[in-house]
Amino acid sequence: MTDEPADLADRPQRKTGQEPTATLTVSAYERLRDELEDLRGRGREEMAVRLKFARELGDIRENAEYDAAKNEQGLMEARIRTLEHMLRDPEIIQAPVNADAVRAGMVVTVIADGDDEEETYLLADSAEERTSGARTVTTFSPLGKALVGAKVDEQVVYEAPGGSFRYTIVAFKPRD
Repeated sequence: MTDEPADLADRPQRKTGQEPTATLTVSAYERLRDELEDLRGRGREEMAVRLKFARELGDIRENAEYDAAKNEQGLMEARIRTLEHMLRDPEIIQAPVNADAVRAGMVVTVIADGDDEEETYLLADSAEERTSGARTVTTFSPLGKALVGAKVDEQVVYEAPGGSFRYTIVAFKPRD
C-alpha cells in the first residue's frame, strides 16, 4: 500500500469480495480528480452557455448547432459518470522503483520486427495512467500481456486482429 490521497484516507474498508472501482497510482488519481472537478464546474458552465447560444439561433428541431451541443453534453456527462465511478473506491498502487523484468508502472522501449524506429509505452493497470513521451498500454491488452515479465533483448509476440506482431525489448525503467 502507498500513501493515499487525503480525501481517500477516511473511506470505509472494502467488504469481503468487493472489488476496487479502479487501480490507479496517486498521480493518476489526482489528475482524474482534477479533471472531474473541472468538468463539473467549468465544463458544465461552458456547456450551458453553448446550449443557450444554440437555442437562440432558432427552432431547435432543425438546429445543427443545438444538436452538436447536446451530443457533446451527453459525452461530457458520460465522462463525468465514468470518473465518479472510478474515483469512488480505487485501489491506490505505488509505481515500481526497480525490477528485473517488465511489469505495470514501467516505461518500456521496444522495436517492432522489421522496423528501425523505437516505440515507447507506459505499461499500466489502468488506461487512465499517463507519462510524458509514451503511449499507455494496459496489462490486459494483447501487447501488455506480452510485455509483462519480459526482459531486455527478449522478443515478445502477440496476436491482434491485424495479425501477429513481434517486438524486441530495448529497455525498461520505472515511470518518472
